[in-house]
This record gives sequence, structure tokens and C-alpha cells, in this order.
Amino acid sequence: MSLVTPSRPSAAPWLGFVAMCVGMFMAILDVQVVATSLPAIQASLGIAPDQLSWLQTAYLIAEVIAIPLTGYLTRLLTGRWLFVIAIGVFSAASLGCAMSNSFETLVTWRVVQGFAGGTLIPSVFSAVFVLFPVRSQGLATTVAGLLAVLAPTVGPIVGGWITETFSWHWLFLINIVPGILAGIGAASFLPRDKPDPSARGALDWLSLLMMAAALASLEIGLKEAPSRGWLSPSVLGLLAASILMIVGFARRTLSSSQPVVDLTTLKDRTFLIGCVLSFVLGIGLFGSVYLMPVFLGFVRGHNALEIGTIMLVTGVAQLATAPVAVYLEQRVDARWLTAAGFVVFALGLGLSAFQTVSTDFTEMIVPQLLRGVAIMFCLLPPTRLALGALPLDRVPDASGLFNLMRNLGGAIGLALVDTVIYGRAAGHGQDIIAQLTAGNVDTATAIGIPVALFASRAPGPLDSATQAMVAPLVEKAALTLSINEAWALVAILTIAVVALLPFTPKPKAGAAAIAAH
Repeated sequence: MSLVTPSRPSAAPWLGFVAMCVGMFMAILDVQVVATSLPAIQASLGIAPDQLSWLQTAYLIAEVIAIPLTGYLTRLLTGRWLFVIAIGVFSAASLGCAMSNSFETLVTWRVVQGFAGGTLIPSVFSAVFVLFPVRSQGLATTVAGLLAVLAPTVGPIVGGWITETFSWHWLFLINIVPGILAGIGAASFLPRDKPDPSARGALDWLSLLMMAAALASLEIGLKEAPSRGWLSPSVLGLLAASILMIVGFARRTLSSSQPVVDLTTLKDRTFLIGCVLSFVLGIGLFGSVYLMPVFLGFVRGHNALEIGTIMLVTGVAQLATAPVAVYLEQRVDARWLTAAGFVVFALGLGLSAFQTVSTDFTEMIVPQLLRGVAIMFCLLPPTRLALGALPLDRVPDASGLFNLMRNLGGAIGLALVDTVIYGRAAGHGQDIIAQLTAGNVDTATAIGIPVALFASRAPGPLDSATQAMVAPLVEKAALTLSINEAWALVAILTIAVVALLPFTPKPKAGAAAIAAH
């Protein structure tokens, strides 16, 4: 895409931009619609519960790899053809996901889908500054921003309705027709620029491979640790390989004249703190969107539509708060708004750490409202904080790294959440059995055993028939306790990062207006 903005607005740039926004909307929506239907997909394909998060993690890791490539691919292909190819690959991968009949196949297509989707979102916000004159950029940013907020709002209910009305395969099939139309619109109306010949061979492929290998090793190591043990040779080997790849990637990137990711921006203390905030926010955002369906599906036994209906509360609160956040973000010190956002978000996460096997919609309203209200304050002010003090020529690369950190936090956060859930559940189950054996009435009541039935049993160890009867109740109670610990971990990380804010200087007025999505 040419870097020269047109002097007069016309219909063609807007039509092309709307087409790009449709693609971005589908890419953001995809994570949300799949989240509510994870239990349904798990039951259909027979996926082991502790492997289920790979359906989201694979998508996020692929996005992390794709985001820093967007600038290079734009120069190589032009913005027009990059979007057309990306939306085409995204649509084809969506068809592949829908046709998958095994866990491995579905994860593979999710990787392809995530890689294509990872280039769509930054392309849209770059197009704001490329396609429109300054006077029109505010409107274009607002349109893109509203769609970026709307997608996670409607995603849960849309995903649940589709799965229950048709099947989970349609979660992916719905991408195909909008994807084709968006590709045709972009090809027809976006500027017909020429590729930059100097871009060929300019990418440091070795650095990119090292980054991908580091992420893959870390994710697999974290996910295998609960079952194999943290000190097992395979887990230690994976974690060691990840560390080596990260060190190698950093050294090579810092010495490169054209790095895949410009890590030198991390020398700016405010930007570094902003990236840490973005990373931790990713843990909270994607962790909460994963934990709720796991609890509602496996403990409460809700279907996808019921899960989506319950999760709609967060999205509605986020959408309602967005105008307030935008208004305050331009008038109040970003540090105070950021602190308030993360404190309220942590409170919403922490309240979910007290769930019981009977917790449902009513008890989940307040935690969800708090998280929904806080999200925009965790997105917009930290963006201004991180990017506002940087020279304008460094903002595009820094913005990519800042947003990349959120997805990276999400991918690693999901692995940590799974480690807590499936690493702690067995121990909780053994403790519950021991308390039942000792005749603890409170424990029996908590997991759902009628008091009269429990009190009438003979004292001593549980016989095999009783163990078989209470096994499902014990399993759900143990899973609830481990899910609560995962909520608590995410809440602690979220509140802890607030301690970094006193070390950031007051942001300059009129900082760079970069979208937080």
C-alpha cells in the first residue's frame, strides 16, 4: 500500500476499508465463538480435556508469529494483495477446520487460520493512515475500533447459538462467504500499488524460526509438565530448548539491521512496562475466556448456547464502557486509569476464585461485570502510556510488539492455566476422598451428597460401590477447586503488575493515537 494518502476522499477507499474491516471482524470473532463451544468440540472429537486449550493456543501462537511479519509482507506483496491472500487463506483454513475429524487435523488448520488472521488485524489499522487523509482517520479508526470491540461482545452468544442450532463445524463455515466477499471487495477497491523489490530476501528467517521454536517448546513443556512431572527429562529438555532459542533469538535480533521484531524499543522503560502490562492482560483476557467454558461445560454441564448466554455479560459491559473509556483516556492521566483498570480486572478475576460446584449465572454476574468494565481501561490507557513517548517513526514497529505481547501472554497464560487445572485436580480429588472417608459432613454437602444418605453409611473406608457412586461428584468438586486456583493465579499476576506503574513517568499530552487492537 502506498504511503501517500489521497488528498480527496472517495468511495473506493471506504469500500476497500470496509472489506478489510469485515476480515478483521471475522478474525477476532473466531477466538470468541470457538471458546464457548470447546466442550462440544471436545465431546465430538474425543479430545483429552487437558489438550483442549491447544485449539486456542495454536491460533494465538500463529498470530504471534504473523504479527511482526505484516510490515515485511506488506512491502513484499502490497497491502492490497496481502489482505486478499490472507483472507483467502483464512477462509480456506476455516473450511479445513470445519472438515476436521481429528484433534491433530483441527489444530493444524487452527495454526494456518491463526497465521492468516494475525496479518489481518494490524493491516486494518495500518490502512487507516494509508488510505485516508488526516481529517478522515478519526472516523476510520472509530469504525475499526467499534468492530474490534463488537466481535468479543457478540462472539459468545453467536458461537453458542450456532453450535446448538447446527453444529460446531459451522463456527468455521460462517467465515467462508464473508471472507470471499471481503477478498473481492479488497481486490476491487484498494489501491493498486507496486511491491517493493528491495523487500525480497530482507527477512531474517532464522530469527523467525527461532522465535517459533522457542514458543512451541515452551508451550509443549508447560502442557506436559502436569502429566510427566516438572523434573522429567522431556519437560526439562523442552524448557531448556525454549530458553536457548529465546536467548539466540534476542541476540540475533538485536544485532540485525532489519530485525523481525525491534527489541531495541524495550530499552525505553515506559514502553517496557507497557509491554509487561499488555502481556499480563493477555493472560487475564484469554485465561478468563477459557476458564469459564471449562467450568460451565465440565462442572455445570451447560451446552454451548447456555455458556454463550452466560458469557455475554462481560461483552455487554465492555461495549457499554467503551465510550466512557475513550472519553476519560484523553482527559485523565493514563497511569491512574491503567491502575484502576487492572485493579478492577483483578477483582473480577479474584471473585471467580470462590466458585462452588453449584455456582452459575447469578453468582457470575458481578465478576463478569467487573471484568467487562475494566477491559477497555486495561487496553486504551496502557497503549497511550507505552507508545506516547516514543518518536513517531518508531511507533509502527513498537505498536506491533506491544500488541504481540498481549497474544503471547494469552498463549503462555493458557498453558499455565492448564498446568494448574490438570496438575492440581488429582490431588484435590484424593483430599476429598480422604475427608469423606473420615466422615466429614461439610465436604459431603459441598460436593452434592445428600446429608441423610451420607450419615447413614457405615463408618470406615468407602466401599467400591460408594466410591463409584461419588466418583463423578468428587471429580467435579476437584476440578472446581483447581479451576479456582487458576483464577486466583491469574488475579494475583494481574494485581501484581500494578506495582510497576509508579516507575512510569507522566505521559505526554496528545500521545500517539494508536489502536489497542
